[in-house]
Amino acid sequence: MKQSIPLSLLKLTGIAFLSAVFASPSFAFKEENPGVNITTPPTQDDTLEKNDIDRFTNAIAQIKDFYVQKTSDKKLLEDAIRGMLSGLDPHSEYLDEDSYKTLLMTTTGAFGGLGVEVTGEYGVLKVISPIDDTPAARAGLKPGDYIVAISGKLVNEMTLNEAVNSMRGKTGTAVTLTIIRKNVKTPIVFKLTRETIHISSIKSNMISNGFGYVRISEFQEPTTKLMISAIQKLKKQAGGQLQGLVLDLRNNPGGLLETAVQIADAFLDTKKTQLFNNLIVYTEGRFPSAKYSAKATYTTDILDGAPLVVLVNAGSASASEIVAGALQDYRRAIIVGNNSFGKGSVQTVLPLDDKHAIKLTTALYHTPSGRVIQNKGIVPDVAVDNLKVEQEKTDMLALAPIREFELKGHLSNKDASGPETPNADNKNNSANLAQSDFQLYQAVNILKTMAMLEKEKSVLTAKHSTASN
Repeated sequence: MKQSIPLSLLKLTGIAFLSAVFASPSFAFKEENPGVNITTPPTQDDTLEKNDIDRFTNAIAQIKDFYVQKTSDKKLLEDAIRGMLSGLDPHSEYLDEDSYKTLLMTTTGAFGGLGVEVTGEYGVLKVISPIDDTPAARAGLKPGDYIVAISGKLVNEMTLNEAVNSMRGKTGTAVTLTIIRKNVKTPIVFKLTRETIHISSIKSNMISNGFGYVRISEFQEPTTKLMISAIQKLKKQAGGQLQGLVLDLRNNPGGLLETAVQIADAFLDTKKTQLFNNLIVYTEGRFPSAKYSAKATYTTDILDGAPLVVLVNAGSASASEIVAGALQDYRRAIIVGNNSFGKGSVQTVLPLDDKHAIKLTTALYHTPSGRVIQNKGIVPDVAVDNLKVEQEKTDMLALAPIREFELKGHLSNKDASGPETPNADNKNNSANLAQSDFQLYQAVNILKTMAMLEKEKSVLTAKHSTASN
């Protein structure tokens, strides 16, 4: 992990970021040197003929002479670059001055907008995930929603940049999004107020006795330190050692690749990662400079081997899939939830000058075992849909079940100090969790089962060792 970063991976970016600003990275490296050279001499088939160049310059001349409105050379040039890149794949694009500035800014965790990650699909905008504690999340946007109109204007009548610009605006001003949602017959209209987005990438709490919960909403520069601090705090609450942890990566669209590698590394032990040569992730592309690999470096993991469950869903993309894929390959964690997004391509941000850049797909990333996740995603070990659990309606007049120890004249058990009854608070908390977040409820149950099996395994190993002696 402490190796030099290839210049060709200056920035690895993915899903377009429409928090009323553009191009939030799903992957990104911090690197300042713009001197990137991934060119190669054209083959015979790639060589431009004079006729091709004439055709291009003639098109520009015809537009300038006959288009209904006067158009500047600068606009035509930028649109030409934009068109070249948009024809390659959904993630390659031209970054104008505002977009480039925004991309460099968003990895630090503070920016302006609505807080929704989207990608282009079917001529409209598909929501990958709303970011926690942002206008989009509070309004109720969901992964898989399609934004078909912005403030009354149809998205399919706009370019991607125009859609972005229409979502931008002064903090405190309103924007209306018209959404089409699966299984909902009529469009849904959301009125959101633009605000400065301050992402808190880590949330944590003790979800059950000795069992912790950490949610990562996006991989930013401070995320690793924040996560380690949160886990140390949970361990202290648990008396020094957690029995297990749920790592929630649902609706996490990605972020800094460096941070994702650090997060995965924190849970790995190099004594147990020899199977795949300690790899966490590697990339392969057409050019040698597009190759990159990161390896585990720690000899102990932050949980000291305690069970780990990772939650993913269709909104878990890019860097999230690197973490989940590495922990799955090394059998360090059980992956629970739904198939992840499947964003496995690497985008390199190549500066054109001090204010402009292109974002170009240059490689595909692989999990330690060599899996390519592009278009496939991470398949969970345990598939769990986020079902809606309704509270059971019981007849309040019905008698509660009577247990043996409540019967008059029941036989006592001299080996027991008293009847063991379930903790009412734990029972209520479990029921509430099942209703509010069914996937998390199931993840906690799986985690507790893993902890129980580990405990029994330790007891049996100790007994066997004693018997052998």
